[in-house]
Amino acid sequence: MELDIQEIKKIIPHRFPMLLIDRVLEIKPNEKLVAIKNVSVNEQFFVGHFPGEKVMPGVLIVEAMAQAGCIYYYYSRDLIGKKLIYYLGKVEAKFSAPVVPGDQLRIEVTTVKFMSKMGFLKAQASVGEKLVAEAEIGFGIKEV
Repeated sequence: MELDIQEIKKIIPHRFPMLLIDRVLEIKPNEKLVAIKNVSVNEQFFVGHFPGEKVMPGVLIVEAMAQAGCIYYYYSRDLIGKKLIYYLGKVEAKFSAPVVPGDQLRIEVTTVKFMSKMGFLKAQASVGEKLVAEAEIGFGIKEV
């Protein structure tokens, strides 16, 4: 299953400039999700983050992973049609290469453990074949 930006906006509440997932390429509930973020030179964060050396902030790479994780959890727990608020509880991340304008960030999310109102995910982000970041993300949800 693939999701375009309009379908993504039905699931997570983020909007420009904080919506950091452009497309979901693959969803296999309780197995994995693959999403992409196209990194454009026009991103607002490039204005003030290392202006002479444009690099995507690591915290936003983690945010993109978390947003992909929210979509993954939504389908894995069969929450279709419900309105949810997601919040991060714990993040352990490692970064191994910069992400720059023109890159396409490929994010893969898998399950570590799911519970009724929280979970733990493993996320990896790559550009081409190169792993640029990985994280274990703990999160909670609340229905609204």
